[in-house]
Amino acid sequence: MTDGILMIDKTAEMTSFGVVARIRRVLTEQNGKKTKVGHTGTLDPFATGLMILVVGKECKNAEKYSKLDKTYQATIRLGQTSTTGDPEGEITDISDVKPNRADIELTLKKFTGKITQSPPIFSAIKIGGQRAYKLARKGEKIEMPKRQVTVYNIELIDYSYPEIRIKARVSSGTYIRSLAEDIGTSLGTGAYCNQLRRTEIAKWNVKDAQKLSDYS
Repeated sequence: MTDGILMIDKTAEMTSFGVVARIRRVLTEQNGKKTKVGHTGTLDPFATGLMILVVGKECKNAEKYSKLDKTYQATIRLGQTSTTGDPEGEITDISDVKPNRADIELTLKKFTGKITQSPPIFSAIKIGGQRAYKLARKGEKIEMPKRQVTVYNIELIDYSYPEIRIKARVSSGTYIRSLAEDIGTSLGTGAYCNQLRRTEIAKWNVKDAQKLSDYS
């Protein structure tokens, strides 16, 4: 391929930039010339699922893909918080309160529609021209700007304390880590996102994506 899009099912523990670098190397070798490859929205290293990569001339349309709605499946762990909002941070025990299923369903409804959230400090958002996660790693105090996003729906897939499994379709720019933390705050238990998988970007589904191992 020299121009177009590639759908990749990202594995856990790999960065989005690592995915791009591997695909760029393989396509460059296949095409016999340097091939331009970009992503249309990162996934956290702990997360898995669909990434749309733009190749060659299609790179100029990257922003078009990044603005699309997305669907995620997530596992939210109650009773604890994380400094990063995910399993990679420092975990702190908060509460042993066990909400019932009705409490969970009612709380999820509160976060459906247009909501305001603060992105995680460990994110790629730029603050004063620098990535927030780089400032956070230096121990600098960061005030993340709040943003309005849309959660079109949240489906409760399963609840077995301390874990909630949900499926959520959201607008571009929505952070599921922040959503998990806000749900934990509302329940009074604390929470963080323990597992995250992006299954859809608009009409594209991860079921149709290629494995990264196909590009080795």
